[in-house]
Amino acid sequence: MNEALVTFTVVLIAAFGSSLGLRYLAMRGHVEPTASQSVPFLGGGEPTTHAWSRFHVRYYPMTLLFVAFEMEMMFMYPWAVVYLQSGSRALIEMGMFLSILSAGIAYGWREGAFRWQ
Repeated sequence: MNEALVTFTVVLIAAFGSSLGLRYLAMRGHVEPTASQSVPFLGGGEPTTHAWSRFHVRYYPMTLLFVAFEMEMMFMYPWAVVYLQSGSRALIEMGMFLSILSAGIAYGWREGAFRWQ
C-alpha cells in the first residue's frame, strides 16, 4: 500500500513537471497581446457599452416552454411501453406528470410567452 502511494506520487509529479516543460517549450516564441487585443469582445475594437450592462432576454419564456414540451415527449414514449405492463398505476403517474407540465404551460400563457412581439 505504501509503495503504491509513493509510486503514484512520483508519477503524478513527473506528469505535472512534464506538462509544465511542454508548456514552456510551446510558449517560447509567444508574444504578449497589445492593449487593444486584450479587449474581451468586438475583435479588438473599442466597446461602446460595459460588459456587465443589462439587456432584455425575450427568448427565456419560450425556452422554458420548449423544455416543458420536450420533457413531455421524452417521457411519453417509454411510458407507452410501461403502460402496457403497469396499467392504471402508470396512467395515474402520467396524469400527475402532465398536470405539473400543464401548470408550467399555464404559467407561460399567463406571463404572455405565446405572444410574439
